[in-house]
Amino acid sequence: MYLTVNNHKTFAYTGTRPLKPEQPTAMFVHGAANDHSVWALQSRYFAHHGRNVLAVDLPRHGRSEGTPLGSIAAIADWMPKVLDAAGVEKAALVGHSMGSLAVLEAAARHPSRVSAVALLGASAPMPVTDALLDAAKANDHSAFDMLNIWGHMSPMGPNPNPGLWMLGGYVRLLERSAPGVLYNDLKACNDYLDGVEAARKVQCPVLVIQGRRDLMTPPRNAKELLAALPRAQTVSVDGCGHSMMLEQPDEVLDALIGFL
Repeated sequence: MYLTVNNHKTFAYTGTRPLKPEQPTAMFVHGAANDHSVWALQSRYFAHHGRNVLAVDLPRHGRSEGTPLGSIAAIADWMPKVLDAAGVEKAALVGHSMGSLAVLEAAARHPSRVSAVALLGASAPMPVTDALLDAAKANDHSAFDMLNIWGHMSPMGPNPNPGLWMLGGYVRLLERSAPGVLYNDLKACNDYLDGVEAARKVQCPVLVIQGRRDLMTPPRNAKELLAALPRAQTVSVDGCGHSMMLEQPDEVLDALIGFL
């Protein structure tokens, strides 16, 4: 469905189901230079099992118009506006990578709008290497290659879905992003230093899903974040790197089902 947010056309995948006022809502927020499609299995499942779904494309990502939001705080403040446009009072927020920082900050800033938070591939802080930032700033394809290689557990990229090539599919997703979007997103992650402080303010239930072999946000980098979320549920997924919704889709879905 298309919504109007900040006077811009904004896309949110609903799992082909209309929003129903009597149902709880889940909003899915993607990572850097991604779009709603990374949540294909998870969003569709919940849409067909009693929950409204808004798998959003952030501004200038996917099918959404507008200018890329330049900070994690800006994304966090954008999310309640999406809920307003959809006529939703409160939602569970599910975010991956950059999206995990955004939903964490949103839960801290807008507690009355958030019923629960799931953080996938999260760390605080979330530093980005100079080599990756420089390549992304130059719109060099090597930035996509670095994300693709570091983002998956196996360089062969086996896909649990027969006939699909994980690495090939992911690089095509990145290649579809508009020039400058990847750099904008990576810089927002690199600049965000308030994750632990935001975590201390979160009042709702929290789930943290980690890939045991995540090279981009390794579990050891989330220790301070988890310490600030003493009541958070934690799920570690075997055989999984950073691109967990692609590498282990069923395990991620099961964790979300158990939580939500």
